[in-house]
Amino acid sequence: MNEKSVKNNQSVEKVLQIIETMAESKESLRLQDIARRVDMPASTTLRFLNTLMKCGYARQDSISLRYSLTLKFMHIGSLVSSQISIRDVAHPYLAELAQEFNESVCLAIEQDMEIVYIDVIDGPDGMLKITQRIGKLAPIHSTGIGKLILLNYDLKQLEHIIEVKGLKALTPNTITSKEELLAELERIREKGYALDDEECELGARCLSAGIKDYTGKYVAGISVSGPTTRMTMEYIDQIKDVVMDIANKISEELAYRS
Repeated sequence: MNEKSVKNNQSVEKVLQIIETMAESKESLRLQDIARRVDMPASTTLRFLNTLMKCGYARQDSISLRYSLTLKFMHIGSLVSSQISIRDVAHPYLAELAQEFNESVCLAIEQDMEIVYIDVIDGPDGMLKITQRIGKLAPIHSTGIGKLILLNYDLKQLEHIIEVKGLKALTPNTITSKEELLAELERIREKGYALDDEECELGARCLSAGIKDYTGKYVAGISVSGPTTRMTMEYIDQIKDVVMDIANKISEELAYRS
């Protein structure tokens, strides 16, 4: 083995040491903390961290400047559950959206052919507190996030969901037929975002964008919700790109690559 090969092997060992140290930590770490724990100079540690971030295996919090691993490690054995991790990754982005738009923002996933909210930041008037709270279930066909997740399924799977869960009308605007639902899903596929246009609650409108993981499937979604007096279609057209961009950033942290 030549000298170059030895050096390369040592570099791999150092990177693995950094990864294991970060994985074993219960919290994100400062550069100095990582360097001390792996017994390396800070400059060397930073070089390896930059490589990990470039390849999507690590991230740095823009506020605390602390480092943590990403869910790109899920396919080789994640050390944390996917749902909790999605919430941890997404929460700062939800807070950012809530502050920017001053409306209710939520994160939801699919559970047993329904939508369950796993993180919610209430808007100024709290009008959606009842319908959107952590642990609350909602029909998959009448929510923007639910309709995005339905894009994962083929026609046979969609028909099975309809057979089991039905297409119950919650308001006069709720989609209640397979044909309407299929047409709506096609529109969502083309636009890249989904709406709950008073389909769950009269007077409330929701703009949703989907979150994908490394498999390319929708595993969650975020939504911005508010009264129709504020969440007008014109306003939604103004903010939709921002919401989709935030969803894409979360997807990237879950190792999704377009």
